[in-house]
Amino acid sequence: MENTNTNISHNGEDLLVVKDLCKTFKNGKKTVYALDHVSNVIKKNEKVVIIGPSGSGKSTFLRCLNCMEDPTGGSIFFEGEDLADMKVDINKHREHIGMVFQQFNLFNNKTVLQNIMLAPVYIRTKKAGGLFAPRSVKKQIKAEAEAKARELLARIGLEDKANVYPSTLSGGQKQRIAIIRALAMNPKVMLFDEPTSALDPEMVGEVLQVMKKLADDGMTMVVVTHEMGFARQVASKVLFIDDGIIKEEAEPEEFFTNPKDARLQDFLSKVL
Repeated sequence: MENTNTNISHNGEDLLVVKDLCKTFKNGKKTVYALDHVSNVIKKNEKVVIIGPSGSGKSTFLRCLNCMEDPTGGSIFFEGEDLADMKVDINKHREHIGMVFQQFNLFNNKTVLQNIMLAPVYIRTKKAGGLFAPRSVKKQIKAEAEAKARELLARIGLEDKANVYPSTLSGGQKQRIAIIRALAMNPKVMLFDEPTSALDPEMVGEVLQVMKKLADDGMTMVVVTHEMGFARQVASKVLFIDDGIIKEEAEPEEFFTNPKDARLQDFLSKVL
């Protein structure tokens, strides 16, 4: 099935609009397409789950959405601005795009509370004048960030872990904290790159529960995962990426019970 959805328009309900996105690598003299002219629209409050075999391009697609991977070609419109345009201040937009990684990426030399507060305090202080911001303003920013961090910790039942270091936590606890660290910036969309793949099986459920609650609360989410149960229960649409192409896109019921693409049929027969 060819990637034919290139004529994509966008309106006020469209949060992310991807047009003809390409990412290429050189393998000797050969050009390899990790993403081959991919186009898609992610609307506000949508829960998009992306599945596919390893090496298919799904994580590359996700990381291109906030330009952690620089696309080779195409456009990524976030609220109408093309993030792939070198003239756009990507850091300004990243404030509104939360990212959760496989490996948690918490700072081991900072407490849980400090990890959650770090980005909001830095960004707000910078906007207030940085080193030249009044001391009273800095104090207020820090106090508000701490209150928000403690509120988020309470939401996931880890308020008692505020002053401990990440090395004392389980993998599931670290990932839950990584999720609320991203939430502390009040993002408009959350990107999840296989958030449960580095966890022991018994810890997967507690992380998925936090993600389901986020979905219920109306967060726009794009999730790369191998958790088919999560895709069935939470997604508003599911994408199948293979060979750098979106080969199928449908609502979960249609996607899993009546797949059209032969490669998707084969993939699902092995994972379900």
